[in-house]
Amino acid sequence: MGGGAEFILAINLLVAGLLAAAFMTISFNDVARGPARWLVFGYLLGMAYFAIEFSIPIFDNARPAVVAGFAVFLGATIAFNGGLAHKYGVAPRWAPMLVFLFVATVAVYFVQDLPRQSLARMMAYQLPYAAMQFVGIGIVWSSRQRRDWLDHALMAVLTASALQFVSKPFIAHAMGGWGVNPQAYLQSNYALVSQSLGTVFGLTIALLILVILVRDVLAEATSKSETDTLSRLLNRGGFERHAELAMRDAVRKGIPVALVIADLDHFKSINDSFGHASGDRVIEAFAGFLRDAAADHHVAGRIGGEEFAIILPGTNLAAARLFAEGTRSAFGALPIDCLPADHRCTASFGVAELHPAEGFSDLLRRADEALYQAKGSGRDCVRISIGSIAARQTAVANAGPKISGRG
Repeated sequence: MGGGAEFILAINLLVAGLLAAAFMTISFNDVARGPARWLVFGYLLGMAYFAIEFSIPIFDNARPAVVAGFAVFLGATIAFNGGLAHKYGVAPRWAPMLVFLFVATVAVYFVQDLPRQSLARMMAYQLPYAAMQFVGIGIVWSSRQRRDWLDHALMAVLTASALQFVSKPFIAHAMGGWGVNPQAYLQSNYALVSQSLGTVFGLTIALLILVILVRDVLAEATSKSETDTLSRLLNRGGFERHAELAMRDAVRKGIPVALVIADLDHFKSINDSFGHASGDRVIEAFAGFLRDAAADHHVAGRIGGEEFAIILPGTNLAAARLFAEGTRSAFGALPIDCLPADHRCTASFGVAELHPAEGFSDLLRRADEALYQAKGSGRDCVRISIGSIAARQTAVANAGPKISGRG
């Protein structure tokens, strides 16, 4: 059995090195840099722990090596928690964890005087590891970030890992102890079980956090590819993808969904008269209005040079029209940096509500037609899409006074 435990210990040493290299690679990405660097440090400490375990049989007095190994491995779990804290946006509690490391290490030093198979001695060695795993669970649980099934799976595995540390003294007792002395540990049956459990849980936790970090890196890359740099809204491709998803979700829930399209009026003349920097400032200002007005479940994007769109799940045509009117009125009264103090910019709006059996392209087309009507009606106004061609023709013919605006 002893040879098997030594073999698994060697595997653990190799795996810890490979995981440190994997997290080092991930750390080259900005999104994962902070968490990954702490995880690299943690797995390097793990390698040091396994090296110490290998060296214990060569010492006549194994107490310093045993205590050092305990402190190094507990330090590895603390570094891992630091990585979790950076990943989940939770302030790492370094002071309490380091104090705990010191107190637990001192306790392990003194319990070496207890009988080798004493339950108190074994508990003093294993329970601090379990405590740090529970701290890791608390970090993930207390995060305000949105969690998906991977994050919940990580908490579940951390819980199972903590419980296996708690159970190890009882497993050791059931298997006849953990060797007559520290030097004989690797020759015990318990060592094989303990190292095997450590391999399973350690590797599972590492792979889960690795997948979570890769998920975040890919999500960030996708977000950057879908974001318009100037407005910081979604670009056209990103808007269409997210808007279709929002629309399908609204249809599934049986709630209304509306689309508002806006176009900045006389934008070319702003660029021609005041320069492109001023035109960029106008785009930034209007995009800021949309971001401030949009709720979390709304989807806003810049779908053209000076054209914007926002899809409003849970909003009917009347409410969407009020949203557009409020944005139009507020933007028209806003002074823009880089423009003369008396110069005001305006925008025209088209609004449409999704009809049954209608697709996103149909909704987009009708909102665009309503925007075209607003442009043709003098700009700085809101027009709505009623739906059928006949109804729209009647509405346009009998439009009367504009909804609002100066055109």
